[in-house]
Amino acid sequence: MENSQAPVGRRTASNCGWRGVFLPQLNRQSLSVYGSEIAVEKECIRQLQSGVWVIHPFSPIRSYYIMCMVAITFLNLIGIPMEIAFLDGYSGVGWEGFNVFSDTLFLMDVALNFRMGIISEDSEVAILDIKKISVIYLKSWFIPDVIAAFPIGYILLIAELQSHSDTSTSGSKASRMVRILMFVRIISLVRLLRVSRLVRFFNEVEKVSNANLEYVQLFFRILSLFMMMFLLCHWNGCIQYFVPMLEEFPSDCWVRREKLMNATVGEKYSFGVFRALSHMIQISYGSTESPTNEVELWVVMTSMLSGALMYTVLVANAAAIITNVDQAAKAYKNKMNHLDDYMTFLKLPNDLRLRINKYYGARYGGRWFDEKNFLISVSSALREEILTVMCSSLLNNVPMFQNRDVNFLNTVLLQFQHEVFQEDDVIFHQNAPGDRMFFIEHGQVLVEADSFPQELADGDYFGETCLMTKGKRLATVRALTTCQLFSLSSDRFQRVLQSFPDIRRDMEKFAQQDKEDVIHL
Repeated sequence: MENSQAPVGRRTASNCGWRGVFLPQLNRQSLSVYGSEIAVEKECIRQLQSGVWVIHPFSPIRSYYIMCMVAITFLNLIGIPMEIAFLDGYSGVGWEGFNVFSDTLFLMDVALNFRMGIISEDSEVAILDIKKISVIYLKSWFIPDVIAAFPIGYILLIAELQSHSDTSTSGSKASRMVRILMFVRIISLVRLLRVSRLVRFFNEVEKVSNANLEYVQLFFRILSLFMMMFLLCHWNGCIQYFVPMLEEFPSDCWVRREKLMNATVGEKYSFGVFRALSHMIQISYGSTESPTNEVELWVVMTSMLSGALMYTVLVANAAAIITNVDQAAKAYKNKMNHLDDYMTFLKLPNDLRLRINKYYGARYGGRWFDEKNFLISVSSALREEILTVMCSSLLNNVPMFQNRDVNFLNTVLLQFQHEVFQEDDVIFHQNAPGDRMFFIEHGQVLVEADSFPQELADGDYFGETCLMTKGKRLATVRALTTCQLFSLSSDRFQRVLQSFPDIRRDMEKFAQQDKEDVIHL
């Protein structure tokens, strides 16, 4: 049966109109976290039922917002030091307008963070409660964000407009105004705290990444590393010129020695960055002469230390990227290489190889682990607790297991087997022997019965009557999407019932009463 309906996640977002941009979108990230389209739809419904306006971490507008803020933040971190060091208070209307726009945007960002959903570190469930979001933000980044968002751009704009309007002021008053403007510009360096926002944006990108997006995550790590190195070199180059400017360019400073007093901003910046890089890579002092005064000496030493720090960070991050890559992902890659060699040895057709590779990708999600040995290695109490967390909700959806003894349910959970079926896989055929019951953790299946077809999704089950009475399947069940299932074999279930005779009698009565109403799969 052909399913022509749109995916449920997209249907929910489209039915909500403009509010859909604040709901989680259906993509690889949301599917990897929630497992299926049905689960994404349930997350959309959960957010809508909360009754408050919150931006979901996986929403489209959140993605665009992060990209916009990364660009604005990076431009601020480049432009603010250049404005203070090289523009001498004549930054122009365009840059002043950008400062005012940036300050406004960062003030809005502080307000929006109280309405921004959070992916908690100990859970993959998004926090959408306003009170919890507010408490977490107030305890973490609220104060640094408020300091970094202080609207100094407004103060500078008002002060410069006032200084330009007072054309008839005396020389002493004009000089005092210049000093005040310089003081305000130095204070505006607090806006460089916005670098924390840049780091957090990249961390948020990594937080919502997964094994399927390993290369994307690696790209953002390398990109963030090189951006920080560039900012360090850029700031160092600006400081090289800024410190002599504060001293009003003494006669023995490097700016006068290089004859840059009347040079363009581009020339001054180029020489400043060249001098900074010369210190950081420790090949020279940027010229043929050593520092000529104490202040310049300390600037050079600080610059050399920052270069050593840059080397340390670069080497440490490179080593971490190479050696600390996910070990499970490495094991998965090795297993897949062995599998490819084995399929080549068997000379399997390409379409079958592709299906096998897709199966392993769906089954293990890019990480190799021996689930069976892991469950055997832990204690029985922990094993029961793990399976209870994973599967208890699936078992409680079945009427025959509702209101049963906890020990019985835990024993049944220990018999569960995890299975994965790809799209269009036939789980079982009509008239095949019925030996297992299936619980759908994630995915959608189509029951192709003689009477009518039926679609089942997350939390549903099928094949329950074979647990008590073996027989032939009366329908064919086919996977519509990649399905994560748990199966319970009738032989294992009968062995469990031998330890619970009272429940066995109740089960037999239940099966006899519902024999005419339950479809025997």
